[in-house]
Amino acid sequence: MIVKNLIKHIETWAPPGIAWEKDNVGLQLGSTQSQITNVLLCLEVDSKVVDDAIKKRCNLIISHHPLIFTPLKSITDRDNQSDLIKKIIKNDINVFSAHTNLDFAKDGVSFQLAKKLKLQQIRFLKNLSSNQYKIVVFVPEKFVEKVASAMHIAGGGQIGDYSNCSFRIVGQGTFKGSNSTNPFVGIKGNLEYVREIRLEMIANSFDLPKILSAMKESHPYEEVAYDLYKLNNENVNFGMGAIGVLNQSMTKEEFLFYVSKSLKIKNFRYTSGKKNKIRTVAVCGGSGSDLADEAIKQNADAFITADVKYHKFQDVQNKILLIDAGHYETEIFILDELKRRIQKFLNNGNNKVYKYKGSTNPIIFYNNSGE
Repeated sequence: MIVKNLIKHIETWAPPGIAWEKDNVGLQLGSTQSQITNVLLCLEVDSKVVDDAIKKRCNLIISHHPLIFTPLKSITDRDNQSDLIKKIIKNDINVFSAHTNLDFAKDGVSFQLAKKLKLQQIRFLKNLSSNQYKIVVFVPEKFVEKVASAMHIAGGGQIGDYSNCSFRIVGQGTFKGSNSTNPFVGIKGNLEYVREIRLEMIANSFDLPKILSAMKESHPYEEVAYDLYKLNNENVNFGMGAIGVLNQSMTKEEFLFYVSKSLKIKNFRYTSGKKNKIRTVAVCGGSGSDLADEAIKQNADAFITADVKYHKFQDVQNKILLIDAGHYETEIFILDELKRRIQKFLNNGNNKVYKYKGSTNPIIFYNNSGE
């Protein structure tokens, strides 16, 4: 299998179009036409990860954090990133990253964190919005299934777990072609009346070009009449964070122990919160403290995320149990889901999929056992 096919599979789940606009997702180094040997998964790429890839004959590294986040000004022998990039290129390794697009995808980073805590009824904490359009196109009745099918295949009409969603109204279209036209129905120069279907469906903004292209290619008319409406709807397919409920309520002390045990962490920061009983829990893998107010709005009893600033703790200390469980610690579980999906896609072929067993976490906790 070539790199391009695996990337396409991953991006069907986590489309690059939903990534934060300043993010750098996708193929970082290499060629989409490379034949895959084995695959190594990691949160971020460092020299030890590359060494492990070489040892395991992995010519594709898939990371969550992009190897290249800001534009490179030079590749020399004077910095660690340059040395790392040269090492990757020398060993013919391809590097692909899925970052905020994997954060915002269903069953992505935050959903895996929620599942690790065994939350039930998991949904997005805050859905993305204003990134969808409604497409309305007028199609002669006999061709509506052909046009609708082409648009659906291109990504139109996807609402949550439902595909092929559309709405159709029968009506009458009119047109009068000039002498330079070649109308599919009727005669040029005549005012024609045609029974048509008003076909409507929703589309993600990043899918719009290919859906419109499929619509026009499948439509019989010389000139296709259609409308685009930009929507402010919440996008049920993509969002930030996740929220769910525990099987049963816990006291605050029980919940703090449960978090420590479930996430396999010995140290984390938290603030007192409002309630002593914890049942509804919101999470956001990585830096998600900006969603604390949304968690409060959604009546969550606790919110788990990372990289929380002092003043955010201060702002919400009497409103919600806010836990900073660590950036690495709240994102690492996505690798299990990546591995499961990639192995299923490769269908037990000759390519092996490995998770990097070391830690790329740069943070070390000091423990003064003498105190």
